[in-house]
Amino acid sequence: MHSPSRPKSAELTAGAVAAGIGRRNANSTNPFASTEKTQNDRRRADSPGSFPVQSNCATNLNHQRTSLPRNVATPILAFADYWDEVGTMSITEEKTEVATPPTAAPPAVRWPALVTAGGVVTALLLVLAPRHGYYLDELYFRVAGRHLDWGYEDQPPLVALLAAVQTALFGDTVTALRVVPAVLAGVGVVVAGLIARELGGGGAAQLVAAAAAGGAMSSLAAGHTLHPTAVDHLVWLTICWLLIRLVRTGNSRLWLAIGVVAGIGMQSKNLVVLLVLGLLGGLLLTGQRALLRDRFLVFGVLLGLAIAAPALLWQATHGWPQFTVAGELSGSPDVNTAISFVIGQFLFGGLLLAPVWIGGLVALLRRPDWRPYRAIGLAYLLIVVALLALGGFPRYNEGILVALVAIGAVPAVRWARTRLKQTILVVAVVANAALNAIVVLPILPVQSYLDNPVLAGLGGEVQTGQTGAEELAEQVAAVYRELAEADQQKTVIYGHDYSQAGAVDRYGAGLPRAYSGNNSYAGFGIPGDDKTLVIAIGVEKATFSGLFTSCEVRGKLTFALPNINQDKEILVCGGPKEPWSAIWQKLHWTGTF
Repeated sequence: MHSPSRPKSAELTAGAVAAGIGRRNANSTNPFASTEKTQNDRRRADSPGSFPVQSNCATNLNHQRTSLPRNVATPILAFADYWDEVGTMSITEEKTEVATPPTAAPPAVRWPALVTAGGVVTALLLVLAPRHGYYLDELYFRVAGRHLDWGYEDQPPLVALLAAVQTALFGDTVTALRVVPAVLAGVGVVVAGLIARELGGGGAAQLVAAAAAGGAMSSLAAGHTLHPTAVDHLVWLTICWLLIRLVRTGNSRLWLAIGVVAGIGMQSKNLVVLLVLGLLGGLLLTGQRALLRDRFLVFGVLLGLAIAAPALLWQATHGWPQFTVAGELSGSPDVNTAISFVIGQFLFGGLLLAPVWIGGLVALLRRPDWRPYRAIGLAYLLIVVALLALGGFPRYNEGILVALVAIGAVPAVRWARTRLKQTILVVAVVANAALNAIVVLPILPVQSYLDNPVLAGLGGEVQTGQTGAEELAEQVAAVYRELAEADQQKTVIYGHDYSQAGAVDRYGAGLPRAYSGNNSYAGFGIPGDDKTLVIAIGVEKATFSGLFTSCEVRGKLTFALPNINQDKEILVCGGPKEPWSAIWQKLHWTGTF
């Protein structure tokens, strides 16, 4: 239904949206400029398709403008019609069970801009990669790369394989271990731009989507260290893009591609199952049953399961230890409340870009021309409900949050028709990226995070977790050198958690082999019974006193920059009361630290 107060041509179809965003004004070099002059300086406040509250809000703000300082009133007025743009919807529109996807071809892909944006993110991550050091988990993955298997107690096999390949190709350095994550983060930036393009976003929208996604906290964190999230993040983005493309084109063979991507994702992190179930649930709720009855969906599911089968079989034959680890996580005191979960969504989606990603969600749920893609928005809501019910962390759905950022870039660019609005949008994207980089990347000295309570709360653990490995190994080496030469020959080193053993493995040249009973590190080897002395790091003295005839404290770990291992004891214990195989059953534990 068209507003009597505006020309009929102003009611844009999806094709017109694509053209309006994708073309530049012939008389302007401004990438945000619209070709429709009649809409540059006014919005739809008088349209029956707008939210009534927005019309009232805009009117009231205009009336109050003279009573507000100009530097305050102008940005507020510029933002007043944003949600009208995001949620354009005729309130008298006739509902149908399933809307037909737009038939107009989307704008051209701006490959130079997208590849450049992705390359900048990758380059930044590689330049900063060696600044601090290995993250705690990376010390474990590095060792796991020498013990390749089809699965591990706390993860599928892909990350360990990536560790092995990168070490073989690029050397045994922290930068070498982070090459693939940085590249995957850059690819994710490109995929974000492609998501905007599928929804009618032209060059400006694609670039905004890429820049906003590349500067998201979750994207930078995923690309900075070798971790299952490095793969999982890109997998979620790619599946969202493929589903949007499938709906737009009707090419049901894309179910096969989704199956392949999901199967690869399950080799890194099983959370992708949550995304797939959420998307299928969204399609069901939106009545798109034809897509769910398609035979290629069945083939895609089978293909994904076939790719994931080795890891699933390993878990099944080992008693599903990942469920035990997941249970430990959901039962830990760090698990969020509903309030902290919501706060986490704003942090991982982008605090300064909240209007963009929330706008993307609202647009999916409200815009009539985007009704075919509504399953993405519903999937987000279903996943949030599931994570809250299961005690999951807010970072677990960060992939779809970044997809919402990319989706929201399309209405955000349509809204940004004036110079002021464009400035607001660009500043928000740049400032959001800068703040997130400071939090998760090693830009500032680590001491800065210890001195500032805000930075400490946001990124202190991430930053300090990349320090102290060499110091730990040096202090253990000092204890080892104090032993008699005869005793050194029968000594092993034990770390209570895998990061401690991994630190000794990496930096303890000349030291005995390091072992740990934590997760799959316990399966990397057991000391021989000829080893009757152990240097134990971070263990409870009472526990080891029950396993050995003598046990004494030889020191406490201290670091120039306090971290998770600060003040943990180093014990020297001798005279095992049982064979190491029996002791190992008591030392083996699953979970995080």
